[in-house]
Amino acid sequence: MSQSLSRRRFTLALAGLGAATALSPLRAAQAQKGPLPRILCFVGGYTEHGPPGGAGNGKGISVFEMDRDTGFLTPVATFMDIPSPSFITLSRNRKFLYALSEINDYDKAGSGSVTAFSVDTRNGTLAKINTVSSGGAVPAHLSVHPSGKYLLVANYMGGSVAVLPIHADGSLGKATDVVHNSGPKQPERAADNPEGNFAISDHSSAHPHMIATDPSGAFVLVDDAGLDRVYVWKLDLATGKLIPAQKPFYDMEPGSAPRHFVFDHSGRVLYNLCEQNSKVVVSKFDPQTGAITQIQSVSTVTSHFRGSTLAAEILIAESGRFVYVSNRLGDSLAVFSVGMDGTLTLEDEVWMHADYGRAMMFDPSGSFLFCANQRSDSVTAFRVDRETGKPVFMNHFTAVGSPTTFAFMVADS
Repeated sequence: MSQSLSRRRFTLALAGLGAATALSPLRAAQAQKGPLPRILCFVGGYTEHGPPGGAGNGKGISVFEMDRDTGFLTPVATFMDIPSPSFITLSRNRKFLYALSEINDYDKAGSGSVTAFSVDTRNGTLAKINTVSSGGAVPAHLSVHPSGKYLLVANYMGGSVAVLPIHADGSLGKATDVVHNSGPKQPERAADNPEGNFAISDHSSAHPHMIATDPSGAFVLVDDAGLDRVYVWKLDLATGKLIPAQKPFYDMEPGSAPRHFVFDHSGRVLYNLCEQNSKVVVSKFDPQTGAITQIQSVSTVTSHFRGSTLAAEILIAESGRFVYVSNRLGDSLAVFSVGMDGTLTLEDEVWMHADYGRAMMFDPSGSFLFCANQRSDSVTAFRVDRETGKPVFMNHFTAVGSPTTFAFMVADS
């Protein structure tokens, strides 16, 4: 049964940042043929305390235990002492969790905030360490730099990206750098929309939507959905300052609203999901210079689709053979096969069985794919065929208020 917990202590285990980190305890247990440790799933989203127009039905961070055979999620607890934790991530050693609060009233400057938690990987105890400004209003995404020294934050309404130092105890310091993007105003819709798409993306100003490094950690990339650009920086590890790459940004289709990206396992192919026109832009990425060269643009909806849609999340399978995209409004899950050259072929479009699917994530075993359906206040689960890539709905609906983000973790035994 779900229960509310105190401000300072919360028994849980939280999601691994990368597949290798998340899978190591599971694989170790399998190799020893001993009892497998528990898999826990954590879901965050919008709470009553959110930005104007962004308040939701969530209570905070909800934790569930996942059944390994069915993917069924059983409620364990709810941590309520954080407003609108719409994105969370873990340090690579899983000792610290970082959760942004998608708000605009943390301080007098009207910024959002980021909270650091310590995590006991044996029993899952979570304790709040500290909370700091995100460096801008309404943060939308954060990631830990591979060095473990800095947390990177994208502030959507603030039009900025921030670098927060991570101290030895996992706590966060004041931003070492805050960069405000600027550029010409873009149209609300792209010219290559799906037919009948009336959905728009906010192009009133800069809106950084995702910040993360390439797999080598040499470059920091940012999708700016308001300026229709992909920015590329290097990070000075000594000063925590962002340094523009040789080519500091790349223009995308005007109005397309680049939202989230993922790399292939080689780090040389970049898949960039554009929200407004529901396209995946495939590019070659040079890990030496950070140069991006587009080679393909492919729709996330089938040719027979008509109407409004907004793409939301993009994932790549552990095998590297399939890419998955969630389509809001159209309420579908797009399945792409990956060619030898990295280009994509849309193989199927599966009904999400719920409304406004946003974040998606594989469980640590890679057997199940979960989707957070914001407007349906539910999480849906799919079993994924590793050979065909096809997701099969498991008829599981997990009730969660206004969900937007996932985290999984295999607990240490």
